[in-house]
Amino acid sequence: MKYFLSKLISKQKGETFVLDSDIPLLYILKLLINKSISLFYGLIMLKKNKVYINPTSIIKCSSKIHCGKNFNIGPYCYIDALSRKGLVCGDNVSMGFHTHIELTGSLKLLGQGMKIGNNVGLGSHGHYGSGAGFVEIGNDTIFGNYVSLHPENHNYSDKEIPIRLQGVNSKGGIKIGNNCWIGAKVTILDGTVIGDNCIVAAGAVVNGVFPDNVIIGGIPAKVIKQK
Repeated sequence: MKYFLSKLISKQKGETFVLDSDIPLLYILKLLINKSISLFYGLIMLKKNKVYINPTSIIKCSSKIHCGKNFNIGPYCYIDALSRKGLVCGDNVSMGFHTHIELTGSLKLLGQGMKIGNNVGLGSHGHYGSGAGFVEIGNDTIFGNYVSLHPENHNYSDKEIPIRLQGVNSKGGIKIGNNCWIGAKVTILDGTVIGDNCIVAAGAVVNGVFPDNVIIGGIPAKVIKQK
């Protein structure tokens, strides 16, 4: 059973995957049942094969979601893809439980959207926010839990008008490169560019442009080490 399942997962992901030998058989059987239900639900929601959506998740504006094979949405996620360019995902994208993606914050102004590359894992409880700026995530990038991305800012220059009524602006959105590791509870603000092969330390607040092959950390975040 474990050998067969390892082969099946390897074929789906396009890379070698071997289940740990200590995983109980009952756990695997329950996993297969849950995956089968998610596969059926994904077919209904996105009308596409090899898509797994847990039935506890909420999907809005599904016509704006475009995904590759082996797309996984875990339990209790909230995905609202309403935006100009939608939510575009490559192959082998997974979203941990309680992932929150809301690409438009107000019907007064549609958000730009979000593009996720291949082999990207979003950790649990992440918030990938509404925004006047586009969000782009490269291939093979992984996210810890409770990460948040905010690709817009509120205008606040007029003291006579409440901030909530002054609208929003963007400095260009957010771009994260290939093969990055974004640690737990990281906050990434509008206008941020993170190069390839970077690590962002847990708890960092990131705002700015960072080169390839660096470790970033702190509040505000800065380069703390070359890889």
